[in-house]
Amino acid sequence: MEEKMQMFRNRLTKVYRHLSRIARRQGVSCYRVYDHDLPEFPFCIELYGDRLYVAEYDRRHGLTEEEHQDWFDASTDIMADVMQIDPERIYSKLRRRKQGRLGQYQKLQEEKEEFEVEENGLKFLVNLTDYLDTGLFLDHRLTRARVRDEAAGKRVLNLFAYTGSFSVYAAAGGASRVVTADLSNTYLNWAGRNLQLNGFGDREKYPLVQADVLALLTQLDAGSFDLIIMDPPTFSNSKKMEGFLDIQRDHVQLINQCLQLLDQGGVLYFSTNARKFQLQESAIRSTGIRDITRATTPFDFEGRLFRWCFRIGKEDKV
Repeated sequence: MEEKMQMFRNRLTKVYRHLSRIARRQGVSCYRVYDHDLPEFPFCIELYGDRLYVAEYDRRHGLTEEEHQDWFDASTDIMADVMQIDPERIYSKLRRRKQGRLGQYQKLQEEKEEFEVEENGLKFLVNLTDYLDTGLFLDHRLTRARVRDEAAGKRVLNLFAYTGSFSVYAAAGGASRVVTADLSNTYLNWAGRNLQLNGFGDREKYPLVQADVLALLTQLDAGSFDLIIMDPPTFSNSKKMEGFLDIQRDHVQLINQCLQLLDQGGVLYFSTNARKFQLQESAIRSTGIRDITRATTPFDFEGRLFRWCFRIGKEDKV
C-alpha cells in the first residue's frame, strides 16, 4: 500500500510541476492535472482556481467499503499536499461507465455551490457538487478562443450549448447575434447566467432557445447564420426528443443541415467525444473540411484527449 501511494505521489508531483509551470505562463487557472495516469489510481483531477475536482472512475477494485474509503482518503491527502490545496476545497465524485438516459449531465446532488472562475479574461460559473461534469469543458479552451477570434460581426448559433461557454466567447468576440440552443432548461438558465456575468444579458441580441436540436435544425431559415458551433452528445434518447441521437449514424445529416443554415463563406465547428468516430467526409456537402483536433488540444490534454474537432466551411461541392 505504502509503495503504491509513493508511486502515486511521485507521478502527481511530476505532472503537476510540469503543467502548473505552463498554466502560470499562459495565465490559465482551470486545467486538468491528471487523468488515469496510473491504473491503480483511476482519477480525473482538475484544478478550478483554488479548488480541486476529483472524479474516480468506476472499477472492480476488490476492496471492502472501509478499505476503499481508507485508500481514497490517503489518495486525496497526497493531492492536497502535492498541490497545496485546502482539503476542504477538494470535491469528489464517482464517474460510472454507463450514465443511463441523462448521460454526463445527470444530476447527482442539490447543494447548488456555484462559484466563478476565469478563462481568457471571461467569467464562468462552475459547480463541482451537483453534476458529474462541472459546467466548463476544459478540453475546448482553444476551440473557444478560435470562436472568439472569428466572431466579430457574425450571426452565431450554438447548438447542444450546455452552459453556453461558446456563446460567451462569441459574444465577447463581437458577434452581432448569438443564439444559444439546448434541450435542457437547467443548462439554458446556467448559460444565461454565464452570459449575464460577462455583460451579455440582452435577450434580443443573445436569445436562449429551449429546443430539441434535431427538430430545430429543420425549422431555421437557410443562410441565416455565419458561424455555428455543434458539440452534440455521442448518444441521447431524452424523453424530450423526437427519436434518439447516435452521432456516428446521424452526423452527416446534422452537419449538412448546419451547412444549409450557414450563409456562403460561413463556418461550422463540429466536435464529438465518440472515441471510434469516423467522419463520412464524402457525404458532407463541403470541400472545406479541416481536422483541427490536434490544433485545438490544450497543453493539459496532450496525449490523453479522446475527442474530435473539425472546422467545416460553407464551400459547396459542385
